[in-house]
Amino acid sequence: MQLDFLTIFIHATIALITILNPVAAASIMVTLVSPLTPTTVKPIAVKTTLTVLIASMITLFSGEAIFNFFGINVNSIKVIGGIILMLIAINMAYGEMAKNRHSPEEKEEAQDKEDISVVPLGIPILFGPGVIATIIVLQHSIAVSYPIYIAYILLVVALLISSLMVYATLRYAIAITKWLGVTGIKILTRIMGLIVGAIAVQFIIDGIKALW
Repeated sequence: MQLDFLTIFIHATIALITILNPVAAASIMVTLVSPLTPTTVKPIAVKTTLTVLIASMITLFSGEAIFNFFGINVNSIKVIGGIILMLIAINMAYGEMAKNRHSPEEKEEAQDKEDISVVPLGIPILFGPGVIATIIVLQHSIAVSYPIYIAYILLVVALLISSLMVYATLRYAIAITKWLGVTGIKILTRIMGLIVGAIAVQFIIDGIKALW
């Protein structure tokens, strides 16, 4: 029982960190911030992390209720969420960092903004439809085996850890991107793309099975 619980917790945490993909967000951030110094990066990292955390908590505690209000089945969310994640995974597998998470227009607008923390860095580059679907699906999947309050506690902790990872990556984005380089970031993005793709396939299969 404890082993199963721990396994589910680790799976949820890894899934959230991988889908958030803070390394890709960091590589985008360093191209948008000027002047690029630790002093200018720190407040952006704090505000972006809070944006992601708050949006994630709102999704966790109200997302499924909103979908239920509109009569949308959770299994339908699994299928469409899996498809969205698959598109993200394909782009990541080709080394396209967060290409599908924001449009060229959003990037162009961000270059003219003094504060990019909330938009586009927090939303939609880090927190997008894929993350929303993942949180709701994970909550539903955990609640099948455990009481709902356990699912909430587990995911709150997983989201806190994921947010800390986002903060650390953005806070030290200058050093990380310099150390990894373009090639290193693309390799890491491709590896994460394989993980996201595997999660996407599982979501789609589980959703289709339940709907069938």
